[in-house]
Amino acid sequence: MPTLCNLVVDLSAVPLDSSGVRAEVAGDRTLAWIDETFSGTWSCEAAAGVNVVARRQDAPIGFATLDARALKFRWLNGLARERDVGLFGPFGVVREERKTGLGVFILRQALQALRERGYARALIPAVSGERLIRYYADSVGAVVAEEFDRAALLAPQPRTLVMASGNGSNFQAVVDASSNGNLPIEVVALVSNDAGAYAIQRARAAGVAAVHVVAWRRGEETRAQYDERLLEAVRFEAPDLVLLLGWMHLLSDAFVAAFPEMLNLHPAFLPLDPNCDDVGLPDGTRIPAFRGPRAVHDALAAGSRWAGATVHRVTPATDRGPVLARKPLPVEPQEEEAHLMERIHAVERDLVKGAIVRWLFERPYPQPEPTLR
Repeated sequence: MPTLCNLVVDLSAVPLDSSGVRAEVAGDRTLAWIDETFSGTWSCEAAAGVNVVARRQDAPIGFATLDARALKFRWLNGLARERDVGLFGPFGVVREERKTGLGVFILRQALQALRERGYARALIPAVSGERLIRYYADSVGAVVAEEFDRAALLAPQPRTLVMASGNGSNFQAVVDASSNGNLPIEVVALVSNDAGAYAIQRARAAGVAAVHVVAWRRGEETRAQYDERLLEAVRFEAPDLVLLLGWMHLLSDAFVAAFPEMLNLHPAFLPLDPNCDDVGLPDGTRIPAFRGPRAVHDALAAGSRWAGATVHRVTPATDRGPVLARKPLPVEPQEEEAHLMERIHAVERDLVKGAIVRWLFERPYPQPEPTLR
């Protein structure tokens, strides 16, 4: 795996620009545009800081985040902690504008804003590839200050248990990515609450070591008894990470407390603020936050022009945990639910993998030591 580099910029050497673009707190429209245009994890990072945003006819065409101090990535434990160092990134420009000089303009505006905030240096973290390192060096004089082995940042591989109630296409995508080395997790078990779920056949075909069918025997046991049986089945596998990929059963508070490292995939574009009951979209409109088990059906019934997908941490409040990754998806005219679900599944597969990688980079394991330059 490639090396990740933390670059440092001497802010006193960055050319000043009097164009007057100011750093701002990004609104919902800008954050949703970031998710639609770039990585589905970037809006969470952008919301943690302030942003320089370039627009054309009021539509965003590029952005850079600065001073996102709440981030917990494993490469932010060295120079990033020094008081005179300001954080830069993420940073993105729409494809059509990438050879116009807009990127360098936004980069310099963001660094100037860090300088105005009293920082002497800027850290540009987790840069990979000689071409991108050279871009920052040529544009603002950035130099490599720390190097990390990407494999070490992702280690150790967590014992991962997946819970799925249906077809299991996202489970299959995770298993495949794990098997071919693109996702450094060990899938040790599948738990399903439906003996007829196709996810079970997928798990057995993939050679997953343990497959548990834990169905609620409604005529024989109470809900509390079932919840306890489910808890024990998952606890037996001692997972480091639990993934809910199409799990159609509300989990008890005791279950959520037992597995704090648990992520849920939800077929709707959820707000970053867990207390909000609506969410802004890239076109400036707002729709309800379609939580609950019938999110896609509810979106179509409400005449929503947008759907999407979100991966979030699981908390006792249903579908209100901190967001790790999300993507909005426009609804086509007169689209049927089955067709929309198929398109959402295509979005979900990459989104789930991106969210897991982000979780891996944020884990509170002992931090790998950087190589200093």
